[in-house]
Amino acid sequence: MTQRTQYQSPDDHERSRQLSLQGTRPPTDVPGYEPQRILGSGAFGEVWIALDHNTGRRVAIKFYTHRGGLDWTQLSREVEKLAFLSADRYVVQLYDVGWNAEPPYYVMEYLERGSLDDLITRDGPLPAAAAVALFREIAVGLLHAHGKGVLHCDLKPANVLLDQDSHPRLADFGQSRMSHEQTPALGTLFYMAPEQADLKALPDARWDVYALGAVLYTMLTGAPPYQTGAMVDELRSAPDLESRLAMYRHAIRRAAAPQAHRHVAGVDRALAEVVDRALAPDPNKRFANVQAVLDALAVREERKARRPLVVLGALGPALVLLVAAIFAWQWFATVVDQSDRSLTTQALEGNQFAAQFVARAASDELGRRYRAVEQVADDRDFQSLLRRIEADPQLKPIREQLSDPALDEESPAAEALRQRLAANPLIVELQKKVTALRDDPGQPYSASWLVNDSLGLQLARAPQSRTIGRNYAWRTYFSGATEDRTRDWRPGASDHLKSTHLSAAFLSQASGQWTVSISTPVFEDAQPDKRWLGVVGLSVDVGSFVELRGDRDRFGVLVDLRDGPNRGLVLQHPIYDEFREQKKQPLPPEVSAVRLSDDALPQSKERSRDYVDPFGTAMQNDGAAYRRHWLAAMVPVTVRQREKKEMQDTGWRVIVQQAYEPAIGEPLERLRLKLVASGLLAMALATAALTALWVMVLRGLRPDGRHAATIAGTVPPSVGPTPDATMATLPDLSALAKRKPP
Repeated sequence: MTQRTQYQSPDDHERSRQLSLQGTRPPTDVPGYEPQRILGSGAFGEVWIALDHNTGRRVAIKFYTHRGGLDWTQLSREVEKLAFLSADRYVVQLYDVGWNAEPPYYVMEYLERGSLDDLITRDGPLPAAAAVALFREIAVGLLHAHGKGVLHCDLKPANVLLDQDSHPRLADFGQSRMSHEQTPALGTLFYMAPEQADLKALPDARWDVYALGAVLYTMLTGAPPYQTGAMVDELRSAPDLESRLAMYRHAIRRAAAPQAHRHVAGVDRALAEVVDRALAPDPNKRFANVQAVLDALAVREERKARRPLVVLGALGPALVLLVAAIFAWQWFATVVDQSDRSLTTQALEGNQFAAQFVARAASDELGRRYRAVEQVADDRDFQSLLRRIEADPQLKPIREQLSDPALDEESPAAEALRQRLAANPLIVELQKKVTALRDDPGQPYSASWLVNDSLGLQLARAPQSRTIGRNYAWRTYFSGATEDRTRDWRPGASDHLKSTHLSAAFLSQASGQWTVSISTPVFEDAQPDKRWLGVVGLSVDVGSFVELRGDRDRFGVLVDLRDGPNRGLVLQHPIYDEFREQKKQPLPPEVSAVRLSDDALPQSKERSRDYVDPFGTAMQNDGAAYRRHWLAAMVPVTVRQREKKEMQDTGWRVIVQQAYEPAIGEPLERLRLKLVASGLLAMALATAALTALWVMVLRGLRPDGRHAATIAGTVPPSVGPTPDATMATLPDLSALAKRKPP
């Protein structure tokens, strides 16, 4: 195959032939290398095979025997680009340069399989699959060069060498340009884009795209596009280079698009279109860059991979419809059942997450109040004040009389004693401390603060009320018991609170909400083995520090599951908000008496698919909105106590419940209707769908009017290198001045 752009005169041709015949020694000795034989010669000079003394590898040495300025420019450019691309496995590697030698040379790696041109000349066109595989690697190599700003400008089979595994390497960058260079570069006729054949043309990545298309066309057909005997003769008749280039441009643009590649076995319509678009004479209709070529190949491969599926899609619907008709009902039931389980599981997981979030918030709020009362109990001034109250001789008889179970608390005598107690300076001082605690913005919110002495007598309360001077030893916040004792119960020496305690809930008369007290014992010097001085605590409405937001279809509730008469007590529920905000009344007895039974609690992993809201069953009119099928998840509320390192269960539970119908039932019903409608529509359109599929499959299988046969193949190995007689290219006439080597 001939790929010359510059046609030699008969004298030059004879001189080259004589040089080839006389080539027993290279033009000059290269230190470190042992010449073996000449590989080829051309207008630039000679190429020799040599042996590297240090590594034992064979290399190729390219000598520039013509010392004109043109050759210096070409050598300098080629060496510059090879060095710039030295790390790229798709480019022939540069080893050494002899700038000052006579003649100058450079050393590059030797590839024994020769060039792609040698392979095509020896074995003929490549099978389509092998050509595409090789072409893709060439394009990737060219893309790497473009990525580094290097335009090859003379891509052709002779400049593509094959390594020992038949992978391509780009070579001969003598005509290459950096993307920012504004000097023309001429490639090889029939591989050169028509707009490149102009001494005023500026380098463009689309030149290499055209050359890529020409290389692929050559691999498929055995000859470059547009090359005919008549066109070659016409170009040879040109009087000068500029005329020859103009004739080439006009000939390519007026010629009909090449068609030979379309008749090659294994070339489908998509591959033919890749070649056609790459070879478009108009650069605006050509691929914009090499990446676009690779993208087009990738799309083609993807379509080829889908083609068997298309065939199966054309043949399989009839069988699928038959099987579907037999098993449709079972499938329908299975889908609905699985969807039910899946949606239910997701809803329960969402409820579990929401319950965990609320439980953590409740734990944090409880923990803050635990720490608040413990800090007060540990305060030495506070302990000292309680100790003085315990030892005060004037207060002792008053405290004992007020704590006498036989005392009528509503009698004038009892009221007089309470007034004397409240007027005592020590009690006044204690009351100021308690009031300051409640008013302190740094303390967590509370409904009230209180202090009781060791007998259970309430010494101070903020806000101040009639409870001061009354004995509350029977309350759980004082005794630490699970339920209130009788009002006449009085503690023994050891009958008192031992650690911070969450009291049983009681219905506040002031707020109409369930309220709890958090209390802790006060010991002398904050040591449990020292004298017990009383308790300090705070009370808080449950709904004021644990906020359970939601709507009528999904909300949270707080339940007390501690043993005792209040087990199952619902501390927070939307129905409480309805009575407080809408009906403007405290909780009536029928509401406050509702309890959640153990049987109704979520059991399996604290989740329930069939939860029953207690207000839906216990109340008639007001509970109608809660008489529904619920999904629920339950999470315990824990708190850290200072006596124990781990988190302790408070006995409270957060339950997040979600109505089944809007979350699961309604979507399932829509799914059922959609499945039924889809099934009926599929049966009605089966015949039309099968016909349409057959038509599309036939068209897909015959994109160009015939079946495209895919012939797999690999690049045949080369027997060995042949002299490179086609390396003469059009000169870069813009660089007429001689250039000194770097």
